Amino acid sequence: MKIRLHQFLSKCGIFSSKSEVKKAIWDGEITVNGSVVKNISFEFKPNKKIVMYQNKELYLPTENVYFLLNKPSGYICSRLNSQEKEYGKISIYEIFREAVEPTVYESLITVGRLDEETTGFLLVTTDGKMVHKITNPNNNIKKTYYIEAMELITKKQIDSIKMGVRIIISDHDETQKYTTRPAIVDDITDYTIKLTIDEGKKREIRRMFHSIGNEVDTIHRISTENMQLSNYNLEIGDFCKVTIQEINELIFD
Repeated sequence: MKIRLHQFLSKCGIFSSKSEVKKAIWDGEITVNGSVVKNISFEFKPNKKIVMYQNKELYLPTENVYFLLNKPSGYICSRLNSQEKEYGKISIYEIFREAVEPTVYESLITVGRLDEETTGFLLVTTDGKMVHKITNPNNNIKKTYYIEAMELITKKQIDSIKMGVRIIISDHDETQKYTTRPAIVDDITDYTIKLTIDEGKKREIRRMFHSIGNEVDTIHRISTENMQLSNYNLEIGDFCKVTIQEINELIFD
């Protein structure tokens, strides 16, 4: 993501006012990749260029930000490639594009991924270390989902989910097999359950139900550990800022 030179300089913490930023540019004191730039609207990618002022390299602040999004259906959790754009796909990052600073937008990453049709709890942040800490399967971070099934959920199917489901994935000439970890199942009705798992393989819940002879109609993630989406009063598609202290207390403590 490109940023204008005057915006970059204003965020660096070196100048006390916009007028100082403009004067430094117009006086030829700013270089980008070794060349003097006197155009305050010059656009560049800050992670690709070196900006110097009075023999000092300037950087954008590195303070991390954290957001909780109530993910809507129909959005993917990755940045769009050319093929996805051609197919008319929509990325959750578009929700943040006009709402955050360009440098923040460029650095945002999701904490794991929900598939295109899955809704609910999704953390989005600039903190790569925190992302790894939550998504690392060895840390056994529990995520809870509300599931609506296409067919009646039988006791046998519930028992299979609780014990671990054998998954077989055939992709052309390759076949992958694994058994899901035992899951916690609550609030069981004929067609719905609340499911808690501590791993997050690709489309795992949909594959679990397919393997036990059922199919998923709706998946909505409601929490990660003790961090509950319902406590943040977010409509579908809305997000709010959260703190690392909240995340540490509710997810890791």
